[in-house]
Amino acid sequence: MVPLVLDGFGVKSMAKSSALVRSLKQTAALNNDRVLVIIYLAGGNDGLNTVIPLEYYSAYNQLRNNIAIPESSVLKLAGNAATGFHPVMTGMRSLYDEGKLAIINSVSYPNPDQSHYRSTDIWMTGVDANQYASSGWAGRYLADRFTGYPDGYPNAEMEDPLAIQIGQIGTPALLGPQASLGVTLQDPSVFYQLIGEGTSEMEGPLPCCDAGDLVSYIRQKQVLSVGYAAQIKAAADAGRNLATYPDASQRNELADQLKVVARLIHGGLKSKIYYVELGGFDTHSGQVGTSSTEGIHAQLLKKLSDAIYSFQTDLKLQGIEDKVLGMTFSDFGRRANSNASKGTDHGVGAPMFVFGTGIKRQLVGVNPDLVNGLLPPTATSATVNRDIKMQIDFRRVYADVLNDWFGTANTKTDQLLFKNFSTTSLFSEVVRSISSGKWHDPAVWSSGRVPTLTDVVRVSRGHVVEVGSALQAKDLKVEDGAELKFLGKIGMQILNGA
Repeated sequence: MVPLVLDGFGVKSMAKSSALVRSLKQTAALNNDRVLVIIYLAGGNDGLNTVIPLEYYSAYNQLRNNIAIPESSVLKLAGNAATGFHPVMTGMRSLYDEGKLAIINSVSYPNPDQSHYRSTDIWMTGVDANQYASSGWAGRYLADRFTGYPDGYPNAEMEDPLAIQIGQIGTPALLGPQASLGVTLQDPSVFYQLIGEGTSEMEGPLPCCDAGDLVSYIRQKQVLSVGYAAQIKAAADAGRNLATYPDASQRNELADQLKVVARLIHGGLKSKIYYVELGGFDTHSGQVGTSSTEGIHAQLLKKLSDAIYSFQTDLKLQGIEDKVLGMTFSDFGRRANSNASKGTDHGVGAPMFVFGTGIKRQLVGVNPDLVNGLLPPTATSATVNRDIKMQIDFRRVYADVLNDWFGTANTKTDQLLFKNFSTTSLFSEVVRSISSGKWHDPAVWSSGRVPTLTDVVRVSRGHVVEVGSALQAKDLKVEDGAELKFLGKIGMQILNGA
């Protein structure tokens, strides 16, 4: 047998403790350096005044004529005449037109809860409406990826915090099975000053029993905080912001948070997840001002749009646009109809945004059908409140982030989210059937939309898809055990063959 050699290094060099293996591990960690930035819109964002379904504008205006955005003021989107943005969202419109922002329509979960506390808890933990979890979806992912945390951390392979939250109160989303996986701070320099350098006073004998366990835990958290403070401070000092952010006079707290995030990433911090917040979206009254294009909601959407645009521009100028993905979520949506106080009450479906160069699809789901698709489905003239029904379960987006962005194995993601969730094809040009049904039913397809000439289509095993009129696809494959059932003579346009 020929001795095992890797570029001149003998087999003994491959021991786990060898310098070569440690170096290879660190290189692999650096190559797997993708980052997720989570933006929480606290209060429940009004999706219909954020993403306006122009194809249903007449019904939209009738449902909320005291707060409706004038059709002439809606920002048009490139290649998407059916949809527009609130007029203050110029930055996000630019990102959409550049292919760097995706709209995921009518996101919610089955049996939605309209309590702020409970619904937010469901979003952050990733459970069903009738379940509870003491850990967050992102925390479980980090705990699985960085096994044993917090024991042995910081270490040579991961010397930085696993996650960073800019704010004051730790988010449940970053809770792991044993402890929070995140460090919460407002300003890196202030955080470093508060924590200090650490002293030998953390050493010494422990009292017995439960008291000893508690003291040991506190000491462990102190050690982590001290170790991470130095790393955070070093990254903040090394990093720079290369884009222009809204100035202080605009009081854009989200932009201030994302500015810190961009600086830390540029400074070399290896944290995998960042969490930031923008509050004030619980707009039961006074959502608009003198005109419907101004007021509280307009101010919030401008902050959101300006902050995301500045942040994405910063990443581009830093040359790291391809390693960062951003995502927004809120407590829930708001009702399709407005109330008499120029506001909107708690509702169901609302859009999420995902932004970055890593997305492959800009539209998931279709515009909410404001004519025939509202809840309750059998409304009468006496029905006062109408809701936007769910198209996309939010955990399908989480699953795509874990599987396709972070590279988690599908079976592991199923464990982290407690069940299997179908892809939304957000990071893929492949659209898969997720149920049997008619080809032209958007609900049949993973993207929530009828396939077009830009889509590679796969009819999944066990599904029967009926075709009653002409279809289009970039490519089409019917897997073993699946059936494409033609209901007569049907025209097909397949770019890569018939």
